[in-house]
Order: sequence, then C-alpha cells, then structure tokens
Amino acid sequence: MTRQQIAERPVSLWAILAALLLPPLGVFIQRGITPAFWISVLLTLVAWLPGAIFALALLLVPEKIPVR
Repeated sequence: MTRQQIAERPVSLWAILAALLLPPLGVFIQRGITPAFWISVLLTLVAWLPGAIFALALLLVPEKIPVR
C-alpha cells in the first residue's frame, strides 16, 4: 500500500478500540503485517502505554508517521 492509499483509507471504530486494548491488533486490522505492526509489538512489550500511543497516532494521523 502506498502512503496515499493508507491516508485515504477510513479508520474503523474496531481498529481504534483494538488499538486501545491491544495496540498491535489495531495496527494489524488497519495495515496488516508491516514494519509498523512490528514496531507496535515491540513498544507494547516494553509497556502498554507507548504501544497504545503509537498505534493510535498511526491510525489517526498516518501521514505524519513515515512508517509503512
């Protein structure tokens, strides 16, 4: 997926809820298994809060984060 396709794709409510409860799941629902998914996994393993912040930022403002 290109950045423009990701930016144009609407974010589902389920992806946002999943990003709050289990951040890698929210990223997976929206983008699939990409480097952003693995970054989310690592941040969530460190602590839940960094993973949740990263996942929500990735879902809500994807054009600001250059991770595919």
